[in-house]
Amino acid sequence: MNTRISNQILQIEIASKGAELQSIINKETGLEYLWNADPAFWNKKSPVLFPIVGGLKNNTYNYNNKSYQLSRHGFARDSFFELIAQTKNSVTYTLNSSEATLKNYPFDFSFAVTYTIEENKLICTYTVKNTGGETMFFSCGAHPAFKVPLTDNTDFTDWYLQFSVTENAGIWPLSAEGLILKQAIPCLNNINQLALSKPLFYKDALVFKDLQSTSIAIVSSKSKHGLTMQFDGFPFYGIWSAKDADFVCLEPWCGIADSIDSSGELQEKEGIQNLTPQATWERSWSVILF
Repeated sequence: MNTRISNQILQIEIASKGAELQSIINKETGLEYLWNADPAFWNKKSPVLFPIVGGLKNNTYNYNNKSYQLSRHGFARDSFFELIAQTKNSVTYTLNSSEATLKNYPFDFSFAVTYTIEENKLICTYTVKNTGGETMFFSCGAHPAFKVPLTDNTDFTDWYLQFSVTENAGIWPLSAEGLILKQAIPCLNNINQLALSKPLFYKDALVFKDLQSTSIAIVSSKSKHGLTMQFDGFPFYGIWSAKDADFVCLEPWCGIADSIDSSGELQEKEGIQNLTPQATWERSWSVILF
């Protein structure tokens, strides 16, 4: 079942499966900001990435001399969350460890996703609690797909990404299996804008490890509408679209796919977060919609 909350400006809708955003509408203009999940291109809208981000080498990791299997981006996006709190302006969904999760991920946890709306701003907060008796290792990230072009009278190439600071950052290319290759290639060279085009994503996502920006906007000189995502505290970032699709995913990550020379040991995984017993970890990202 889906849940809706709204204020004077925004209406959002969330599904219990994956605690996944289904809609972000500006009530004043009728504008929908999220991708429509057309299965001809990509049948998701805003998956939540947990307890890994990206793919594992051979879809496998090792922990305490035992091997476990996890598919790309982990199991949260395909799990049913429980709606545990709702106010006029916020909803919180929770996924707890279970016999099913322990088969592939040997940690006890409580993972909450909270959506809050404040005027024209949507805030998404991830809260991880280690409910077990040993240190927990995990990754967490976002994958929202925003409509591009956002307005009917524009084309995909009329839109661009605006970074909050001038960037000098390469991208880390991915192998055919979705693993990080050893060498970055140039991408942003002393610029704060990136023009959008369909071929930009023909070789998969743009993966960054060292962005200096804490916000990225999707804007156009041909429209007064757009959005700005703010993402303090996320060390990795992905930008992606399915081939020739009319959306762009802005993806702040605390974690990253395995590299091609990954050891497979969970504790050695690049970007892995660790949480002591009964401790809590929290990160938030937000979008301002205009």
